[in-house]
Amino acid sequence: MRTTRKKGLGWLTGAVVLAGIFLLPFFSTAADFPTKPITLIVPWPAGGSTDVVLRTLAEGASKYLGQPVVVENKPGGGGTVGPATMAATAKPDGYTISQIPISVFRYPWMMKTTYDPLKDFTYIIHLTGYTFGVVVRKDAPWKTFDELVAYAKANPGKVTYATPGAGTSLHTTMEMIALKKGFKWTQVPMKGSAETVPAVLGGHVMATADSSSWAPHVDSGDLRLLVTWGVKRTKRWPNVPTLKELGYGIISNSPFGLAGPKGMDPKVVKILHDAFKKAMDEPAFQKALDKFDMEMYYMNTEQYNKFVKEIYDDEKEIVEKLGLAKK
Repeated sequence: MRTTRKKGLGWLTGAVVLAGIFLLPFFSTAADFPTKPITLIVPWPAGGSTDVVLRTLAEGASKYLGQPVVVENKPGGGGTVGPATMAATAKPDGYTISQIPISVFRYPWMMKTTYDPLKDFTYIIHLTGYTFGVVVRKDAPWKTFDELVAYAKANPGKVTYATPGAGTSLHTTMEMIALKKGFKWTQVPMKGSAETVPAVLGGHVMATADSSSWAPHVDSGDLRLLVTWGVKRTKRWPNVPTLKELGYGIISNSPFGLAGPKGMDPKVVKILHDAFKKAMDEPAFQKALDKFDMEMYYMNTEQYNKFVKEIYDDEKEIVEKLGLAKK
């Protein structure tokens, strides 16, 4: 009987040691993080305003993390394909994170999605928002936004405008304008700014509603900026009115931040938060924001989590007003 007991204890001790070997990497992850490159998913094509700004931020954060932050472009679904793929497939170890555009909170109200924005992400840090506006070619007949709207009203469905995707803030805001003024125009959804700007320059659409990737072409005179969508006029184009000024009662800037899959270790979240916050404070990041007339909109992890719940409810109201809610 004594021999049997010793064998039993020996088996148990071996099992405990073996379990410890397998669990050791799990428990040491937070302390050692990061030990390899981190992937930052940018859910838009390369070359657009979001891509340029986040590449600059990734480069800055790499210095503080001691590992490269590698940008992976995964466009599609109005900016939701990248975050949805991460939520479904990435381990919650901090090595895969993504930009979270506002469409992530809007799409679940419009259609069936593979993710729940309140349950399937670990929110890390909020970064900034966009300067949105509507541009037309320099030879377009419309000198003001009101002239474009008047033409659209007189020619239902004839005005075509490009956006970075159906269901994005650009799409919903343009449709909100049409709803308020009682007319229809036609959206041409694309995958991001790298496509929307060439579309209007090439005459494939009459206008583009997008973030300020159009800025260099406005400054060169190839495109005409008719209106911006912020709280006040931009520093860069002070002569261009806002939607609010023109009486539409709309402000739209699509704030965004970074998140990982659900279930991340809070210690890893803090390491990532602190590194990206330091990168936000670097002159290079501010210069990138200035290039696209974007403003810093920092929130820490706790503030961002609270904001997510608020914005999710706000998006439900917008979708219902536009008649876009899923059946």
